[in-house]
Amino acid sequence: MPGPSMFVPRRRARHAAALTLVFAGVLATGAAAGSWSADAQEGRERSRTRTFAHPAGAPGGAAEDQAPALPVDRRAVEAAAAQAAQDGKSGSEAATEVVTRSGDRWSAVYSAREYEGFARSLDGGYVGVGLSARRSAEGRTEVDSVRPGSPAARAGIRPGDRIRSVDGQEVDGFPVTEVVARLRGDAAAPGRWGGSGEGDGGNGPPSAVGVPGTPVTVGLRRGDRVWDRTLYRARLVTESVAVERLQDEGTGARATRIKVESFTRGTGERVGRAVRAAGPAEGILLDLRGNSGGLVTEAVTAASAFLDGGLVATYDVRGSQRALEARPGGATRPPLVVLVDGGTMSAAELLTGALQDRGRAVVVGSPTFGKGSVQMPTRLADGSVAELTVGHYRTPGGRTVDGRGIAPDLVVRGDAERRARTVLSGLGGGS
Repeated sequence: MPGPSMFVPRRRARHAAALTLVFAGVLATGAAAGSWSADAQEGRERSRTRTFAHPAGAPGGAAEDQAPALPVDRRAVEAAAAQAAQDGKSGSEAATEVVTRSGDRWSAVYSAREYEGFARSLDGGYVGVGLSARRSAEGRTEVDSVRPGSPAARAGIRPGDRIRSVDGQEVDGFPVTEVVARLRGDAAAPGRWGGSGEGDGGNGPPSAVGVPGTPVTVGLRRGDRVWDRTLYRARLVTESVAVERLQDEGTGARATRIKVESFTRGTGERVGRAVRAAGPAEGILLDLRGNSGGLVTEAVTAASAFLDGGLVATYDVRGSQRALEARPGGATRPPLVVLVDGGTMSAAELLTGALQDRGRAVVVGSPTFGKGSVQMPTRLADGSVAELTVGHYRTPGGRTVDGRGIAPDLVVRGDAERRARTVLSGLGGGS
């Protein structure tokens, strides 16, 4: 079972109303628009909704008025689950009630199947049909984008198509997140879809849910055309790092833009390869906007691409202090600008804070989200897993991230990327 993590947890849909907020994996700058990818690389930095993008009082930026999450009593959670199991009730539900009462918005309880899915998605892979969905201005659920080569693409589904139903159940009135859960084969809210909420997938037995090759029938509408199409879920892989060469048309100066979507396995090394491939006179624009985090070890590896060893962050686990350090030998000379926004979260904030505190980068954009608590997994008696807050991260300069976020060196509300490239040019690094 994984160790300390910086993940935005996924609560079950039936508890959503009782929570301060529930977050999505791949929680990006478009979150406030209610768009949500059915197949995003959710890592364990994920949850069930993208519509509650920021806590009250912190739209689009750091949660300045949010107190840091306090450690949850692990023994109380385990005891509640064990007692419920003895009484013939759901141990995970009893544990969830304890977590919810604690007020910690980051701790969560997952079924064994959900947790297994999280572990798989940390590899950058996921099971889905290859489309993302959003809520239209009229309140309908419609296709936002279609992944090339995916089951949805092969079926001829296009952005803008309205999703009428999933497995015969009309979706009007349901949150986009529940529609997405059905498309992926995740558990849905009980009593809403006519299932148990524990993997009833509509078509086929519960054991087939979320498995490549299992069917899901989607009702669609495009203009006057209305049709149903059965798609077969597939295991898809996302690329967490995209590299683009930038060139100023006037001066010919070059730069490398490295966009990091999330920190799944291998992300840190991909960042390192991109840095090493950049020309010796090129600046680097590290784009962490909309990066909801992921594996802390990958963020530390990414930091190692820019630092010659030294401290990346410290964290405590129930009072015991620990340190995360970069490997020596990183590229310390190329000018570096880090681009962030209110969707930059968790492990991405840890990386940003390290580069800022170490004087390695200029940070441009809007304040980051403010998720800097440490969760550790505890296996419960019924096989479910509780991810409970045990401590908090701090930047090399001793700053607490949780509830505060990272303040950019240059706050930009408009065309942030253009301003970032201007700053990079001023540092002697490209366009």
